[in-house]
Amino acid sequence: MPDFPNIIHFAIPVFILAMALELYVTTKQNLKGYQAKDALSSIAMGIGNVLLGFISKGIVLMGLFYIYNHFRIMTIPITWWSFVLLFFADDFSYYWFHRISHECRLFWASHVVHHSSELYNLSTALRQTWSGGFYSFVFWLWLPLIGFHPAMILLQMSISLLYQFWIHTEAINKMPNWFEAIMNTPSHHRVHHGSNPLYLDRNHAGILIIWDKLFGTFQPELEDEKVTYGLVKNIHTYNPFKIAFLEWFQMFKDFFQTKISLRSRILYLLKPPGWRHDGSGKLSDDLRTEWLNSKTFLVQDPKK
Repeated sequence: MPDFPNIIHFAIPVFILAMALELYVTTKQNLKGYQAKDALSSIAMGIGNVLLGFISKGIVLMGLFYIYNHFRIMTIPITWWSFVLLFFADDFSYYWFHRISHECRLFWASHVVHHSSELYNLSTALRQTWSGGFYSFVFWLWLPLIGFHPAMILLQMSISLLYQFWIHTEAINKMPNWFEAIMNTPSHHRVHHGSNPLYLDRNHAGILIIWDKLFGTFQPELEDEKVTYGLVKNIHTYNPFKIAFLEWFQMFKDFFQTKISLRSRILYLLKPPGWRHDGSGKLSDDLRTEWLNSKTFLVQDPKK
C-alpha cells in the first residue's frame, strides 16, 4: 500500500486563509460576498463530510481493492506516466459522475447539497454531501479494473477536489483565453451553480472543461445573463441536517405515494429532478426550451 498523504487535511489551513482573503477582496469590490449563517452552514456541511469520510472512505477502499485484487485485467505501475493517464481517466470519471448527479434523482439527492446555497464564494466549495461518499464511487470502479492502484485513485480524486476549491468565487472574472478554453474556471463553474434556465445542468467539469465541450454540455457565462445562484426551488434553510437530507425525504415521499405503479416508483429514483409520473413536472431541458422560446419571441416582436 503506497503511503500517499491525505492532502485534503493538509489543505484545510489554506482553505481558511483563502476564504479570509476572498472576504477582503469581495468587500473591496462591493460584491455580495459572504453571509455569516450561509458560510457557517457550508462549513458545517464540510466538517460533516470530513467526519463521515472516515467511514465512507473505508467502504470506497474496500470496493476499489476488491475490484483491483480479484478482477483487474492488468497491472499499471505507480510511476509518473501512469499518473498522467490517471489524471485524464479520473477527470473523465468525474465528469460523468457529476453529469449523472444532475440527471438521476438518486444521485441528485446527495449532490443537491452543493447547490443549495444562494451565494457563491469559497465557503460554498465546502458545502459537501454527507451521503454521496457512500455510493458515488461506483463511477470510478473501472479504474482498478483496468489496473490503477486504489491508493493512486484516491490521491487523484483528492487532487481534483482541491483544484475545484478555488473556482468557487466571484472575485476572479476571467482567466486567460487559453486557460478558459481547456480548464475549468470560476467563470465556467459560476454557470454550473446558476439556476437560470440557460445555465441549468451545464459545465459538469472537474478540472478540464474539454469534456463538456466534447459531450455537448458546455455553456459560457454571458455578460447579459447574470448568474442567479441556488436551486430552481430554494430550500431556505441554514440547518445542516435539513440541507443534507431534505431531498432524500422528498424523493422517498414521491416513491412511497399511493396509487402509482412500481415502474413510476422506480422512475422517481432514476429520472431527473422535476420528473412527475403524471407529466406535470418540468425538467431542466423544458425550462431551458421555454426560456429560449420566450427570448426568440421578444426578438421577433420587439413591442413585447
